[in-house]
Amino acid sequence: MTAAATIGIIGGSGLYELFDADAGRTIDVPTPFSATPARITVGELGGRPVAFLPRHGAGHAVAPHLIEARANIWALASLGVTAIISTAAVGSVNAQYPPRTLAVLDQILDYTHGRADTFYDAGDVQHLPFADPFDPVLRELMIAAAPEAVPTATVGVIPGPRFSTRAESARYRGDGAHLLNMTLSPEVALAAELGIGTATLAIVTDTDAGDAAGDPDSATAELVFQRLAEALPRIREIIVGVAAAIPADYAPRQLIAAEAVQRVLARPVAAAADAARSEA
Repeated sequence: MTAAATIGIIGGSGLYELFDADAGRTIDVPTPFSATPARITVGELGGRPVAFLPRHGAGHAVAPHLIEARANIWALASLGVTAIISTAAVGSVNAQYPPRTLAVLDQILDYTHGRADTFYDAGDVQHLPFADPFDPVLRELMIAAAPEAVPTATVGVIPGPRFSTRAESARYRGDGAHLLNMTLSPEVALAAELGIGTATLAIVTDTDAGDAAGDPDSATAELVFQRLAEALPRIREIIVGVAAAIPADYAPRQLIAAEAVQRVLARPVAAAADAARSEA
């Protein structure tokens, strides 16, 4: 497929549209990893061509544990994307990250299970160096675009779609997590496997299970979406700022051999549809 954009935007909860009406072109990108094409809108942001994908689909139709992350990342890579800017709603388990805080993530604790979390599972074994999950160049650009944001944070990624119990929340805090999210694993690792750099802006919407019974900031879906709506104008400004600042010659870290990446991108897109028909 002809390259459409080198910058990808993945919108988390609350960010389902990025362009003004008629300002973007929506395309369906077939992939080897899903019978349903990935729906991506290509347009201009900050003077740069970008490809936008809402992580949960239009209107939050896809639950966290059902997101087909391999299909999403492969689709963006097939369009020529080498840098991903993403947003994520998070709950806080650390008092230094109160609700309405913005944070630029730098570390991940993965508590998910059963998700398809690598492209290299079909006889092509590759080991991803992942000590620093997020791209350092993109992180610095995001920090510059959002000076009010906390510049570091460790996010624990839980399975979802339910929120935590108090015991689980205490466990995550004890493990060193500052924030909790349901979707960034395996998304960030998959991007790294295909040579795509990522930076994620986290929006703290709640205090997870809460500090005590009756905590008004304890996580509910209504509270999360309310806080996201409040933050959305600033989130959009930051995304535009980061996109505009990415150098034209930006080159992501090559953590997996280029030849292995090309083998993944060369997989036939008919495979997923054929598998779906055989299961029907």
